[in-house]
Amino acid sequence: MPVNSFEHYPMSWKPDSKALKRPLYKSLASLLEQDIVSGFLAPGTKLPPQRELADFLDINFTTITRAYKICEVKGLIYAVTGSGTFVAPNAARSITISRDKTANLIEFGLVSSFEQTNAIVKDTIQKVVDKRYLEQLLNYNDPTGIPYQKSAALNWMESFGIHTDPEHIAIVSGAQNALAITLAALFEPGNRIATDLYTYSNFIELAKIFHIQLVPIKGDQFGMLPDELEKQCSQTNIHGIFLMPSCSNPTTVMISDIRKQELAAVIRKHRLILIEDDMHAFLTAGMIPDYQQPMFNLLPQQSVYICGTSKSICSGLRVAYMVYGDALREKILRAIFNINVKTSSLDAEVITELILSGKAHEIVSQKKQLAQTANDIYSEYFPLKTTVGHPLSFYRWLPIQGHNDAFQLEMHLKGQGIRVFHSDRFLSGQTTPEKYLRIALSSTNSLDELKTGLKILTQYLN
Repeated sequence: MPVNSFEHYPMSWKPDSKALKRPLYKSLASLLEQDIVSGFLAPGTKLPPQRELADFLDINFTTITRAYKICEVKGLIYAVTGSGTFVAPNAARSITISRDKTANLIEFGLVSSFEQTNAIVKDTIQKVVDKRYLEQLLNYNDPTGIPYQKSAALNWMESFGIHTDPEHIAIVSGAQNALAITLAALFEPGNRIATDLYTYSNFIELAKIFHIQLVPIKGDQFGMLPDELEKQCSQTNIHGIFLMPSCSNPTTVMISDIRKQELAAVIRKHRLILIEDDMHAFLTAGMIPDYQQPMFNLLPQQSVYICGTSKSICSGLRVAYMVYGDALREKILRAIFNINVKTSSLDAEVITELILSGKAHEIVSQKKQLAQTANDIYSEYFPLKTTVGHPLSFYRWLPIQGHNDAFQLEMHLKGQGIRVFHSDRFLSGQTTPEKYLRIALSSTNSLDELKTGLKILTQYLN
């Protein structure tokens, strides 16, 4: 079809055919990327159907397919079976969440770990430094962890329902590092991983780095919907699934035991690799009546279980435990050796000493008390209308109205002295009419500062 016939035809994207160079598919992908990154194509924009764009440019249909595929692998666009192809919600900006260097802001953005308990950690560090075998913690030996440190890890995770042996556990440099190792070891560029519609923003960024496509799956108050996961697995080739069962970040949803069983059946049927980030198990196991076991126990040969200690014990030491089935072991070990060489045995020793001395449980007890107090304060300013979500979550998922521009809202609140994150940062797929703020409750310098920030936020939203 001649290009001129499209002169007045409504299309969301009309690239200049004169700007195309050979190979055409790479050139077209580059033009699409430029228009997305520049903001010309807004997040959520539905792109022209591939045949329509091919007719418009008077080029082969497969050229469009290859160009779209390049941008899809980069995380710039995503396809919804039966609906079309859309610009990804966070394609044009980084959504990595880390500590802001801006001074004098009340921190509601980064979820810290109630750092008031670090005085206990400080005393333990001094005890470790005084140990006679300190020098043995400073070498390359035991790249997956010293055996007795692994034994302490297994002891720590036993209350969460994890039972394995030292050959199937590794000590790594925090949960984020564990996620990067898992993606590098078990997935390839272009692979697809199912996630909740709203999911951990730094996992979204990791997926971009590794050129892995995220497939958003709808959920409810009990977690991801098994029927929706089954539907997507039947329509497209999905390789893995990422879940945070104990307390989803950012929504605070806990996956019920019945839902875990239902999801496990779908995961098993389609042979997906389960990445189970159980960072918040210490808040859930033994606390929530419905908690029975981690999903790892239901799918031990196709799961990677990640237990970070940054929220439960100390955020700055960057120690996490990875547990994996025998079928995944060799690939994960290879990735650990090539990405980490090894995790600091000195840092792991501090966590080990805290666990073996009982101080870790003391820290957890204090954090739970602080979390309860912080949540009680939050409910004074924003009364919880439902019981959805973890009652002791270190953050809350606040519905808002009339604030659709995420960047503008975040900047306005910075002007009010608060750093907070809009729900668009956590979108793994198409935007929704409902908007939220994720409010960190564990990061202020004091509970009085928490009250001050919540008061400012209430006044602003009202």
